[in-house]
Amino acid sequence: MAINYDELSKKVLALDSQVRFAGVANSKGELVSGGHNENIEGMLSSDEVKMSIHYALQKRELYTNLAYKIGKETSSITEYEKVTMISVPINSNELFMISTEPRADYLKIIDYVHSVLDSPKDA
Repeated sequence: MAINYDELSKKVLALDSQVRFAGVANSKGELVSGGHNENIEGMLSSDEVKMSIHYALQKRELYTNLAYKIGKETSSITEYEKVTMISVPINSNELFMISTEPRADYLKIIDYVHSVLDSPKDA
């Protein structure tokens, strides 16, 4: 059974009130599922969201070049003053992206995402 990314996004949004956004981007930089927490006003315009996705994909590509030495990326966390950005690779073509309020319990969120993504596909 394939993972329903819209459902996963909704569950991550419901997991912690500090989650601002959860969704999946493809390798073309397109947001293919997910959305914002309805109770939190977005910080970025549509173009800025596209730019943010582009930067996350670019960073992933850079570290992929070192994977033979340091292992493959399992997640990436960048803390800013106003938001924390998290990305979790799904496969070579998709990236699960999450933004939270600063200092949210992002390890709990990442662990949850991994538990869903790593669960048996036909369970």
